[in-house]
Amino acid sequence: MLIIRLQRTGRENLPTYRIVVAEKARPVKGGVLEHLGHYLPAANPSSVEIKKERVEYWISKGASASNTVARLLSKNGVKGMEKYITRYTKRRPKNEEPPAAVVAAPAVTAAPVAPAAVEEAKPAA
Repeated sequence: MLIIRLQRTGRENLPTYRIVVAEKARPVKGGVLEHLGHYLPAANPSSVEIKKERVEYWISKGASASNTVARLLSKNGVKGMEKYITRYTKRRPKNEEPPAAVVAAPAVTAAPVAPAAVEEAKPAA
């Protein structure tokens, strides 16, 4: 399966990315079939340069795009990237109250414990 993804290049604290087509099972820095462009996030404003015709060619051949690449391509005018973009929803916090059905469950009661013997203080006569 082919995928269009980012391949990190550049130096420490100054990332640049190549937009490449590669086999999904191959390592990210492994062999690629074709370089489709580059993405410079550190530039002000960040710049993206892509070969739109080649991206559309690879999509027609069955390649899919990673989530990040699909977002970059859709911002730069490549149509049909919506099906590759993953929409994330917020998760419910763990400390939130459980549903009402769980709250209504009977509580387990412990065996009654005998009260400790308390000696009454007798007044001195």
